[in-house]
Amino acid sequence: NFPLSVYHLPFCIFSCSQVHGIVRRSSSFNTGRIEHLYKNPQAHIEGNMKLHYGDLTDSTCLVKIINEVKPTEIYNLGAQSHVKISFDLAEYTADVDGVGTLRLLDAIKTCGLINSVKFYQASTSELFGKVQEIPQKETTPFYPRSPYGAAKLYAYWIVVNFREAYNLFAVNGILFNHESPRRGANFVTRKISRSVAKIHLGQLDCFSLGNLDAKRDWGHARDYVE
Repeated sequence: NFPLSVYHLPFCIFSCSQVHGIVRRSSSFNTGRIEHLYKNPQAHIEGNMKLHYGDLTDSTCLVKIINEVKPTEIYNLGAQSHVKISFDLAEYTADVDGVGTLRLLDAIKTCGLINSVKFYQASTSELFGKVQEIPQKETTPFYPRSPYGAAKLYAYWIVVNFREAYNLFAVNGILFNHESPRRGANFVTRKISRSVAKIHLGQLDCFSLGNLDAKRDWGHARDYVE
């Protein structure tokens, strides 16, 4: 279940029995969701998991890390994944979610690993956006309604292009909303549950939500990993 646990990391890569992940440098600790995976969580001593500093906006570091690790599997779980924030950070979202996927695929090609790596792209139901049919399926036309969805649509098609152009084992997983206790507090499920708890404890009077007309399907992250 490791991909579930590192969902906030740019991506994770598997090399034999060891798992490698990339984490953005921050002035504050940003590994709270994966501390239970450390050999020693208090000292951040790594065991079968090794973290590298890097970023999906930096192609040089991606090539360096992939060439060093020579992974057998790569899971691109990295994204600016908040739909509302993608309107505020549209260019950044496009750079990370769209071009970042291209940088990863190109790094695989540059390192000569086309025939030895399996690549998984964490795609999204936001590709459907303004849904054209219910329920959606793989042949449903895409109609993204946010910079996040549009960036992920580029990523989807660049994965298809690399698969067909270079015969790379590359797949898109179109996942709908997947929830767990590790879900970020600014997403609607955690926002509601935490706010209701605070109201019950007398710490909050009310809270606000975004688009109340939005409709979503839900699942548990553990089931999606399975």
